[in-house]
Amino acid sequence: MLKTGTASVAGTLLMPGIIRAQTSSDVIRLGVAAGGPRSIDPNQTTQGADNWATEQMFEQLVRPRDGLFAASDDEFVPTLATSWEASSDGLTWVFQIREGVQFHKGYGEMTAEDVVHSFNRARFDGVNTAVFGNIQEVEATGQYEVTFTLRGPDPLFLGSTIFQNGASIVSKRAEEEKGSDFNRDSIGTGPYELVSFDTSSGSRLTRHEDYWDGAANVRDVEVVYMADTTARTLALIAGELDIIEAVRAPGWIDQVMQRDSSLLVDMTNPGSFMTLHINLTQAPFDDPLVRKAIATAIDTDAVANALTPMGFPTISLSPPHYPTGFSREQLPEELRYDYNPDRARELLSEAGHPNGIRFSANVSQREDYRSTMLIVQELMRPAGIDMELNVMDHSAYHGANREDQNSLALHAASYPPVPLDYMMRYLSSGAAVKADGTGGGNYSHYGVAMPGVDDKLEQMQLATSFDEYVSIGREIELQVQEDLPVYGVMTLGFTAVRSSRVDLGYEVNGGYARWRFHRATKS
Repeated sequence: MLKTGTASVAGTLLMPGIIRAQTSSDVIRLGVAAGGPRSIDPNQTTQGADNWATEQMFEQLVRPRDGLFAASDDEFVPTLATSWEASSDGLTWVFQIREGVQFHKGYGEMTAEDVVHSFNRARFDGVNTAVFGNIQEVEATGQYEVTFTLRGPDPLFLGSTIFQNGASIVSKRAEEEKGSDFNRDSIGTGPYELVSFDTSSGSRLTRHEDYWDGAANVRDVEVVYMADTTARTLALIAGELDIIEAVRAPGWIDQVMQRDSSLLVDMTNPGSFMTLHINLTQAPFDDPLVRKAIATAIDTDAVANALTPMGFPTISLSPPHYPTGFSREQLPEELRYDYNPDRARELLSEAGHPNGIRFSANVSQREDYRSTMLIVQELMRPAGIDMELNVMDHSAYHGANREDQNSLALHAASYPPVPLDYMMRYLSSGAAVKADGTGGGNYSHYGVAMPGVDDKLEQMQLATSFDEYVSIGREIELQVQEDLPVYGVMTLGFTAVRSSRVDLGYEVNGGYARWRFHRATKS
């Protein structure tokens, strides 16, 4: 079925007669795989496509080098902070703020007051408040100095807290003036500023001429929302788009390169964590035997192999090469959940479901989501698990997940090798999703519907050394593997395909599922 669907797209791609209409060298046009933007405020974005615009508009105090993830604090480079220093006990961090940085649209110079405001809104009013839970206080200790007081030392503080999308520095005055409109007209310090935001078509940005690190080379950036795979791909081939989010489906890269061999492919490794979040508030998923049956019915190697060269299987929440990750051999046998449909049936029978179970789940129409869930659907059938899929627009899918309207939610997101980052988002009771959309990314209700790992997460935040941090994190991995509120299926390299006319100015090897264009050139 997957091959047939992909072949139909390929047939369209290989049709002769497509006319190439080159876009101006003054604009980079990016096509993203979603129906429309939901927010331009980095403290409120939950849809990955929206972060392409926020990546150009906003900055944090520090960041890794372009095209890479920072594996440790010493790999971050000064950005809106010029230097920083931690106390010997790791509980106090003092940042010197860069002087002369100008906000967009004449909103003046950034000061420590804006930094404090930005972190407080992330702590108390963002979509990932749990990530900032280790901050006890943040205060301006000078016009260009900010001091953080932590509840416990964090060996990876820069990665776990400072370099977060929600920690992007915004203009306090602009947010106070704009109120709720800030969600669609936000003000940052980045190399591009917002021109227009349209919920049906996308965002237009233009160069911030007063950017502190030198004006961007290309004048404009347009983020065009195109959920339709064929339309997005043909627009790239025709030269109407310069870069597109690739179709992460079997065989697509080979097929599009066959049509135009001059195209360039950028791919992150490990890319997106593809995780299944099991809603513990819905029967029969509140039964651990049912959750174990689901895990035993999914062949993660088969899922990853179907999506080569982008897919790599995982066996626990973290990829094997991340600090707290496990290889199959390192896990206790009972926590490996090796693919075995017969054993999955036995587990269902023990749970009181001798005839199997049937349920419905929402899935995004985006190819990586849809392909993954279609494969999972077929793998579970022999085990007596019948999952009916409700395919939704990608933006609507994320909206439904945010309002707790799913039973088995697939989520794709890129994370650095900072385990506390994604563990707080997925496992903390404070991040539990809420029906009114105000909760976080804990779609399973772990720690609320059943005992979770809040105590261990707090211990991890209080770790005084990296070894202690990793040791506690691995305990969490094992507990999650036993409880199964969330199940790691694979990592899927995030991939974008671009015209050879565009040179990013750096090589993409890792990082979040978005690239910066501030040093890009276009011939």
